[in-house]
Amino acid sequence: MIARIWHGWTTTQNADAYETLLRAEVFPGILAKQIVGFERIELFRRPFEPAGEVEFMTIMWFATLDAVKSFAGEDYEAAYVPDAARALLTRYDHRSRHYEVREGQSA
Repeated sequence: MIARIWHGWTTTQNADAYETLLRAEVFPGILAKQIVGFERIELFRRPFEPAGEVEFMTIMWFATLDAVKSFAGEDYEAAYVPDAARALLTRYDHRSRHYEVREGQSA
């Protein structure tokens, strides 16, 4: 299992609009691609007080690195940030980070 982690920041004023865009357009667009080996996407949000921003983090879960490449291409670390999302962000990671999940335990 591969976790693809990405961060983006927006103003407090744009945070709700950005989250709505993710839920209504970006995530459904990713799901519509029907990428073999794509498992799920998760959205995290928190205030980022030092800069007066709101931080968003996404984690995408893939079965293999090849599945990640099917989504992102050979330069698979390049961030996937549609133009509409860029317009609402103050800054964002231009490269996603990928981690091999080594173990997971549940209660």
